[in-house]
Amino acid sequence: MRKTSLAAAMVAVVSLFAFVQIACQPAADTNRSESIAPPNTNSVRETVDTAAIETELLRIENDWPRVVKEKDVAAVGRVEADDAIFVYPDGSVGNKQQDLSDIGGGALTADAIEMTDLKVKVLDNDAAFVTGQTEFKNAKYKTPDGKAMDISGKYRFIDTFARRNGEWRLVAGISTKIAATAAATASPAASPAMKASPAAKVSPAASPAVKAPATTSSPMTKATP
Repeated sequence: MRKTSLAAAMVAVVSLFAFVQIACQPAADTNRSESIAPPNTNSVRETVDTAAIETELLRIENDWPRVVKEKDVAAVGRVEADDAIFVYPDGSVGNKQQDLSDIGGGALTADAIEMTDLKVKVLDNDAAFVTGQTEFKNAKYKTPDGKAMDISGKYRFIDTFARRNGEWRLVAGISTKIAATAAATASPAASPAMKASPAAKVSPAASPAVKAPATTSSPMTKATP
């Protein structure tokens, strides 16, 4: 009996000692939060070769007159994205298929097409847009019903490019005809007729593509590759 009591007493002493040890441990500071360093978002900055991008997009835009003259549909196919969208001066909308049809079919003819005031705005390595002017001299656009529309004049445009699979693609474009000067408008025939002609549109690569007023949005007046 004493042996049992002694064993019980020893167990009690050991338990008491363990309890005291635990009680003497400093309490965890629950008011202290762990310091977590914020992610370093500036560790890797994208390097944008602005000069190289500008050179390539200006090359594409300045090649548009040749593309129209030579009916280079292959160039149009390379530069324009399959899902490209174009808005013409009269508000109608066109696409890549329209451009291919107009260029290949020779719907647009002109004594000369001049690209001027071209400026490239680089957004990042994969996005940029180009603004500029296209002038069509003695230019005609053949509508689907066989009529020839006079689309001569100056157009201001903006083309949006995206780099896809390492290649620049024209994904959107819009153009508007530049109103004649005060002196020219004074002449009854000069402005209304030219301004009213919705034939020009900003087409893919560099200049406003020409289109038929109510039906065809000919991407022809644009700068393509």
